[in-house]
Amino acid sequence: MSGHQTHPYHLVNPSPWPLLTSFAILTFVLGGAMALHKMQLGLLVVLAGFIAISVCCFYWWRDVIREGLHDHAHTSPVRHGLRLGMALFILSEVMFFFAFFWAYFGAAFFPHAPVSPDDVWAIGEGVWPPVGIIPFDPFDLPFMNTLILLLSGTTVTWAHAALLEGNKKDVINGLAITVGLGVFFSICQAYEYSHAAFGLKDGKYAATFYLATGFHGLHVMIGTAFLAVCLIRAIRGTLTLEGHLGFEFAAWYWHFVDVVWLFLFVGIYWFTS
Repeated sequence: MSGHQTHPYHLVNPSPWPLLTSFAILTFVLGGAMALHKMQLGLLVVLAGFIAISVCCFYWWRDVIREGLHDHAHTSPVRHGLRLGMALFILSEVMFFFAFFWAYFGAAFFPHAPVSPDDVWAIGEGVWPPVGIIPFDPFDLPFMNTLILLLSGTTVTWAHAALLEGNKKDVINGLAITVGLGVFFSICQAYEYSHAAFGLKDGKYAATFYLATGFHGLHVMIGTAFLAVCLIRAIRGTLTLEGHLGFEFAAWYWHFVDVVWLFLFVGIYWFTS
């Protein structure tokens, strides 16, 4: 199909990217399972799956941007539907992290520990954090990460306000700082993990800690990539007042990441200490 859309409905053109992305994700997951079981070529399959996912995302996002800019398919009813879809997606992410907090606080308020090395069913009252676990000081690196994310929330808001005012320079500056802060946060979290006094297999506390903070770190990396695409669009001049729905969603997502981290900082870092 070519030309401008003459109806308000979201009838997208046939696209190969949903199917190809599904196969790319399947390859990535299978490679991860192979790598965890120390099978040959496991890491190579993971890398191939990651590259395939990145390529599919690039071309899929490109088509969506063209759909809005050139085909004018993002009419007012379509934008309303897309906003509703993004809101529901973020709500599903809230429930995703709610499960991690439920597991963590369930173990924290009702700690149990094995009382016999020979009987796995012999469970008694335990302490939290478990014996042998040295938690992080919340006002060391975790507090700096908190400041980083809070600052990034203000810079992305600055970029959005500049876009509404037609100030391209501040849009680029705000997005560039936000992306840089997102990368810096990921580096700091990797450094934190490398200096942890416990590993993933060291009981309930370690498992819930790494699952909750690790998945948040994954969301930070996804949000950073999301905003990096918006930054590229801003530099190229395709991020305009009339066509910036992707940036709006990226800002929503980034604020969600900020709020989740505040709960992680208070609930997991500070509460445990």
